[in-house]
Amino acid sequence: MNQETIAIHAGYDTKTGVGAMSVPIYSATAFDFGTAQTAANRFCLAELGPIYSRLTNPTLDILETRFATLDKGAAAISTSSGQAATFFALANLAQVGDNVIVAKKIYGGSSTLITHTMKRFGINARLFDSDNADELESLIDENTRAIFFESLSNPQIAIPDIEKITKIAKKHKIVTIADNTVATPVLFEAFKHGVDVTLYSATKYIGGQGNVMGGMIVSSKELNSLLVNNPRYPHFNEPDESYHGLVYGTLAANFDIFTLRIRLSLMRDIGATLSPSSAYGLIQGLETLSIRMQKHCQNAQKIAEFLNTHPKVKSVNYPGLKNDPFYDKAQRYLKDGLASGLISFDLSSKEAATRVINSTKLFSIVVNIGDTKSLITHPASTTHSQLSEEELEKVGVGAGSIRLSIGIEDANDLIEDLKQALDNA
Repeated sequence: MNQETIAIHAGYDTKTGVGAMSVPIYSATAFDFGTAQTAANRFCLAELGPIYSRLTNPTLDILETRFATLDKGAAAISTSSGQAATFFALANLAQVGDNVIVAKKIYGGSSTLITHTMKRFGINARLFDSDNADELESLIDENTRAIFFESLSNPQIAIPDIEKITKIAKKHKIVTIADNTVATPVLFEAFKHGVDVTLYSATKYIGGQGNVMGGMIVSSKELNSLLVNNPRYPHFNEPDESYHGLVYGTLAANFDIFTLRIRLSLMRDIGATLSPSSAYGLIQGLETLSIRMQKHCQNAQKIAEFLNTHPKVKSVNYPGLKNDPFYDKAQRYLKDGLASGLISFDLSSKEAATRVINSTKLFSIVVNIGDTKSLITHPASTTHSQLSEEELEKVGVGAGSIRLSIGIEDANDLIEDLKQALDNA
């Protein structure tokens, strides 16, 4: 099936149960096993089925099956937020004394989580320039457990050298993780380009309405073979004392062991679980994702072209523009060269940026992205405010930078709003 069909039908058969056309919300914390033997079988993985909603829930199962199919992965697991997805994906691979190599150009919240919070857990981050990845291989050592980057960075809208990154990672048998939030599976098929794990803030384009928070982690169909008997990941190949000596690697023939370990270990112990009602909201968002992404991209292209000619705009970052440094990569990696609904542009100063932001009428001053409504923010004082001036410069976020998340309104109306804000600022 094609993506548009998968997003509506995968994982749920309307002919089962009472025939509900809409996926049911199973708002239950626990489930009756019926017999003690069934309960025991489910806990030892001899039989699959709902156990407790911190671990498994039928509504979440449908979302996860549908999303894994859409992303062309082996399996998916949902989380309470995109940040939880990032933490779980990395914590599933690394422990105290290990390191992860992280692109400099990533979302500010991810940067803080990986470089500061996880450092307190004894996991160190090493930064690399993902635009060319020239320094990547020199940063790898025997304790490197993951290489993390964004397929389309937020807010720089930069595209990494994905093929070079994944080639180096495979040479050293290291798992690559791509945050595919901005591109979504509609624009970028990560596994086709050698990525091992994708993750998403489903709060953004997946939900699409700005009213549901959630995260998704998806593993590739080749990831089991990378993890099994790989000395970099002994916890997949040695007995897990917290689960009766279970060795995840021995289950590779029947399970995706990456998402299984997240569920049985990290989700069990930390509990950053998506709620059934939020899963239902994300399922509804998936149904229109392909259509919305087309409109987001069409609008953003027109607005980027307008900004590119405005005399007060110093520069525009949007890979759909032919003069953008990432235009060729967009043509290579992104479906039909469509570059998402995210745009950033630079004005002469923070004061100029503030005046423009405050002068818009249709754009809402919001730090979310991927909403049907158009949003505007000043990254240096909001999403990336925790970074120093030196760090901001390194990641390409200037004092006069503005980020736009283009919605699905009429593009001409949005252009008129930006024009009056720029002209009057």
